[in-house]
Amino acid sequence: MCRLAALLLAAALTGCTSLLAGAPSAIYDLSAPGEPSGAQGAAQVLVPEPTTVRALDTDRIAARPSPAEYAYLPGAVWSDRLPKLLQTRLVQTLQNSGRARAVAVPGQGILVDFQIVLDIRAFELTQEGAVADFVAKVMDDSNGRVVGTRSFRFLVPVTSGGNAGVVQALDQAMDQAFVEIANWALK
Repeated sequence: MCRLAALLLAAALTGCTSLLAGAPSAIYDLSAPGEPSGAQGAAQVLVPEPTTVRALDTDRIAARPSPAEYAYLPGAVWSDRLPKLLQTRLVQTLQNSGRARAVAVPGQGILVDFQIVLDIRAFELTQEGAVADFVAKVMDDSNGRVVGTRSFRFLVPVTSGGNAGVVQALDQAMDQAFVEIANWALK
């Protein structure tokens, strides 16, 4: 609890000038992991925008000072709303794996074999560290049946201070989760 409070206080102190001006002092992005692994598959996959609670459906970077409370890192935002950003990075991770014929988002007009539906349970700084917690479902697009559901939760310690350290840990947690999701969903 003390470490999370200290991180939030340090972030607030370094970002207070930009908060007074009303603009974030830093815009952060996430990176898509993965390199080709194995033969290309035949499946064409659709990744709809993930669902989540309203507190995470924002471009603000979430922290949980207590299990019942949300706060946001001061002066820091994501490069897009979190669900849209995670959708984009999951698509890129699946593409980077080289194990699908095509990966798309709704509206791109491909004939889809499967959908990978993602629920964001947590993507935030907690007292334990950076948490990425997702539930993924693989759905057969021809009949709407869920052929598999699995939870993916990764916790990465925050090893460096400030907002950049929090984002780096969140990026690592997401990378671990998305590599596991790609390996599971595309086998």
